[in-house]
Amino acid sequence: MNLEAKSVSGTETRYFCDWEAKPLQLRMLKLSFLLITLLISSVAFPVFSADRYRREDFPPGFIFGAGSSAYQVEGAAYEDGRSSSIWDAFAHEGQFLLVILMLLQIQFTIESSLSSTTMADFPSKYTGNEHGDTGDVAIDEYHKYKEDVQIMAQTGIDAYRFSISWSRLIPNGRGPVNPKGLQYYNNLVNELIAHGIQPHALLCNYDHPQALEDEKDFTAYADVCFREFGDRVSHWTTVNEPNVFAIGGYDTGMAPPKRCSPPFVFNCSKGNSSSEPYLAAHHMLLAHASTARLYREKYQAWSLLLNHYRISLYIFRSIPLTNLTADVAANQRAQDFLTGWIADPLMFGDYPSTMKRNVGSRLPEFTNHESKLVKGSFDFIGLIHYNSLYVEDNSVSLKEKNRDFNRDMGVKLYYNLSAYEFEIRPRDLQQILENFKSAYGNPPIYIQENGQRTQRGSSLEDPSRVKYLHAYIGSVLDAIRGYFVWSLWDGLELLDGYESSYGLYYVDLDDPDLKRYPKLSAHWYSHFLKGRGVSLDGIIELEKNLSGVSKDASFSRMIFM
Repeated sequence: MNLEAKSVSGTETRYFCDWEAKPLQLRMLKLSFLLITLLISSVAFPVFSADRYRREDFPPGFIFGAGSSAYQVEGAAYEDGRSSSIWDAFAHEGQFLLVILMLLQIQFTIESSLSSTTMADFPSKYTGNEHGDTGDVAIDEYHKYKEDVQIMAQTGIDAYRFSISWSRLIPNGRGPVNPKGLQYYNNLVNELIAHGIQPHALLCNYDHPQALEDEKDFTAYADVCFREFGDRVSHWTTVNEPNVFAIGGYDTGMAPPKRCSPPFVFNCSKGNSSSEPYLAAHHMLLAHASTARLYREKYQAWSLLLNHYRISLYIFRSIPLTNLTADVAANQRAQDFLTGWIADPLMFGDYPSTMKRNVGSRLPEFTNHESKLVKGSFDFIGLIHYNSLYVEDNSVSLKEKNRDFNRDMGVKLYYNLSAYEFEIRPRDLQQILENFKSAYGNPPIYIQENGQRTQRGSSLEDPSRVKYLHAYIGSVLDAIRGYFVWSLWDGLELLDGYESSYGLYYVDLDDPDLKRYPKLSAHWYSHFLKGRGVSLDGIIELEKNLSGVSKDASFSRMIFM
């Protein structure tokens, strides 16, 4: 790995990490853009968004919510008939710890290049799996859902985005429905509705049953969900961020089900990084489209609700590293591979021409029937956004005989690694929405995940999250239909288990009761949702109960109008 000082647009110098560099043990990680969600810094940028706003400034019907997913919060992994999912297997193989240690090695390399940092300076908890990073217990929402829904209602959210565990509802992946799993999701949905909260259900989030990889099984599973919950659930998402799932799960091996192959990744026991990412994404698109057709033909006319179905796409703003023609062209390739890979088939019925040219026969083809099935198979598009990156041309990689997704793209991606938290760049989200509108004809959009990463347990006072949410919510006043904070709780995160925090509420994993505590950001979000104006200029004081977590019971500074 090379630590490089790069001039960005000729105005400033920053340190970047180049994943194409040696040694080999670090090259394993060279392009996984899953790492973007972990390593972008929080250097200050100008805020190009509304500074002062109230909830009433948003269009009528605009939905504000918060999200979670089954394996990250439910727990009860071996209770009431639930079977193992691919995420269970991933976690129990110790993959969270492996990823954490690799990230620490990268961070250490960078920080020691800039200062006298030594490995001994890192907290000792990073050398081991402090809480046993699996979802076996997580934050136990399976047993605490009534308490959790009460907290949601007190916060004031319109909607809760949760995922259904296929392994809990249909443990064998196909066949009989598990009565206990069915009862749990019925109870959760009913509890949400009783408190005036819309249930938004996600069908798959990295956690399909261990034995299954077939889109026909997915459609049958979706059929059960629509039949059992469709009289009360009107908002459905089929697959979460299939672009990240395909690359992380089937190329780099940094996400479930950890399929990858040498020479691209060396710590692999199964998979083919050259072909499987494309096959996986292709089948996810077909599974989504088949499910959307099922819903339209069998359930939409039957339901008395106004129904919506969508797929969600991880998206970030990519910026040419320089104004050179080669970097500008590389930036377009990055957009084609990382966004167009999923969005183009949904909008136009086929993959981008750049992908067809670079990937060749390894990229599956849609039949005429499949193309018509996939095209337009949504009511809304869900976008997931946290941060941005810089793109440099690396088209020389296209001359290599053996290539994976990263080499097929022919670019180098640079991430700003100077701090733990994400940069606050709301203008980038605005630009993403403008580009999406221009390229795809202004489809209705929900922001289904957006939030700030901090160190877990560092403090209940999280002003960086407040500033992040304030900036990004203010940037989407007129551009979308709904916004979901990621996440409601501090739960299990995809790449580093319990090491990082995205939640509005802290969950004390050392408390047998797993008590929830509101952070500053929870108070801020609630304050906004209940109609108070918010601004970065005015400050009021709100008392927070820190007993049991902090020695100091104090007032927390809030940022309001």
